[in-house]
Amino acid sequence: QVQLVESGGGLVQAGGSLRLSCAASGSSFSINTMGWYRQAPGKQRELVAGITSGGGTNYADSVKGRFTISRDNGKNTVYLQMNSLKPEDTAVFYCNAFIIDFLRGRLEVWGQGTLVTVSS
Repeated sequence: QVQLVESGGGLVQAGGSLRLSCAASGSSFSINTMGWYRQAPGKQRELVAGITSGGGTNYADSVKGRFTISRDNGKNTVYLQMNSLKPEDTAVFYCNAFIIDFLRGRLEVWGQGTLVTVSS
């Protein structure tokens, strides 16, 4: 079974930076799009950034110019570089991927989430 393993969350002061990573593990699969979502307390989960297999990206308006999504296809890993963090960015961040599992077919996979807390 393909799994997404996240790392990089933590506590940071406003204006600081964090880099999240998400690695897909398993056998006999390929990855199409990957993305990062976040969910703040009492709010709906929202898309932060996405990246296609060809490297095309999209961002939520609230993070444009501050966050950068990238991927390393050789490592099956997606990254989210977060700069100029604001308290409003505080949320649980979730990695998401659309995967073609050669045994099970097309799957949408979610990571367990990593907490990002930005203090003021």
